[in-house]
Amino acid sequence: MGVEIRAESIPPGTVEAADAADTGSRAPFSARFTTPLYLGSILNPVNSSLIATALVPIATALHVSVGSTAILISSLYVTCAVAQPAAGRLAEEFGPRRVFVAGVLMVLVAGLVGAVGRDIGMLLVARVLIGAGTSAGFPAAMLLIRRRAQAAGMSEPPRNVLGGIAVAGAATIAIGPAVGGVMIGWFGWQTAFWINLPVAALALVLTLRWIPEDNRVTRTNSARELASRLDAAGILAFAATLVTLLVFLNALPTAHWWVLILAVAFGAALTVWELRAASPFLDVRLLVSNAALTRTYLRNGMTLLGTYVIMYGLTEWLESARGMSAEQAGLLLIPMGALSALCARVASRSPRVRGKLTFSALVLFIGAIASLPLTAHSPVAAVIGVTALFGLTSGASVVANQTVLYRESPPERIGVASGLLRTSGYLGSTASAAITSFAFHTRVDDSGMHEISWVLVAVSAVVLAMTVLDRRLKATDAELEAAALRSGP
Repeated sequence: MGVEIRAESIPPGTVEAADAADTGSRAPFSARFTTPLYLGSILNPVNSSLIATALVPIATALHVSVGSTAILISSLYVTCAVAQPAAGRLAEEFGPRRVFVAGVLMVLVAGLVGAVGRDIGMLLVARVLIGAGTSAGFPAAMLLIRRRAQAAGMSEPPRNVLGGIAVAGAATIAIGPAVGGVMIGWFGWQTAFWINLPVAALALVLTLRWIPEDNRVTRTNSARELASRLDAAGILAFAATLVTLLVFLNALPTAHWWVLILAVAFGAALTVWELRAASPFLDVRLLVSNAALTRTYLRNGMTLLGTYVIMYGLTEWLESARGMSAEQAGLLLIPMGALSALCARVASRSPRVRGKLTFSALVLFIGAIASLPLTAHSPVAAVIGVTALFGLTSGASVVANQTVLYRESPPERIGVASGLLRTSGYLGSTASAAITSFAFHTRVDDSGMHEISWVLVAVSAVVLAMTVLDRRLKATDAELEAAALRSGP
């Protein structure tokens, strides 16, 4: 197969030595190691959620319609859906620290471009760069954690390590609109971009200081050999499939069927190619044979669809149908964020996943039912109660699905597998945007909000049935309990 270009063949003991040198501690998962990873990982949810309350102010400031600003959401989702697993593949081959640092640097540039932007074009460029840069955080972090655990002789990392990433991400996703609403109300819509500068800068400094360097990369004989190892053709086919699918979804309620046909054709070509590839980017055989991993992607995407429908659809409804400001709408989502973070924190303390996923699916279903009676005249307490239910759903599901992913994915493919988990979430998010656009295509009113609620009822019912009937989750619980006893808390 030619010369290896892997940068992560870490001999036993290297991680402990590097960590001791950096921290004066023998603990492989010290705060110095985990803090930069948490910061890098939250950059993506920060930018996914903060923009929610900025769309109306951006439209007003730039003298464009609110509908035209939706591209700032969809462009990031499209970019991330493709870039997350691609970044994971690059991290597997060239080293997770290198990819992590490159992503953070890109976010710094993008934050500056967006903060000084004065038209939709510049903001679009910034959002695409943000999407590409932030996509490196999660898959690279998961790969760093996996390899450090292996080098330390641990079958599993401590629960609080994976739990920390889940808690940080869950809290950021849910709190983003609330904090963003307040900050945008005080400092203007540019907050949605310049907030990246301090967070990314801190993540960069701490990564360079506290994360041990990757091994030296072995040079390849040719660009063709490199493209073959990375499966560049597979990545391009994957990108073409997702982009065309997301373009179709984003155009709804106008249905461009030829785009959907094109997406199916690209998907078929991708499948045929990957079945023949020596080192496939998207391991189709693995997805077919490892049903537990595939179900995790489906469950994650559908659950986040529900969460994002509430986050974006309800926010738009509050601002337009009830006449609230971005700041007021954001404040109403604070309980959702607080409960999401709290639930994620509690869920991360136990290795079991079946109970968490069942709880998440059940609360998702209850939240969907509870949203049906909402109207523009409903008490504020009723709105807060509904959003709080979705906060509980988000917190529990993120922790559990991330744990199942870590357990079910092959160790050598954790980078791509982690990226695909985020891709499933972005597909759910894009579908939620399509649902919101369809429901509010003529005007934002109670009727459209009720249409959204009925879709949520159907989606949540599927998630609940899929979770309750999943026998593999019980076996996973037993395996995780045994691993937890070996690894400690």
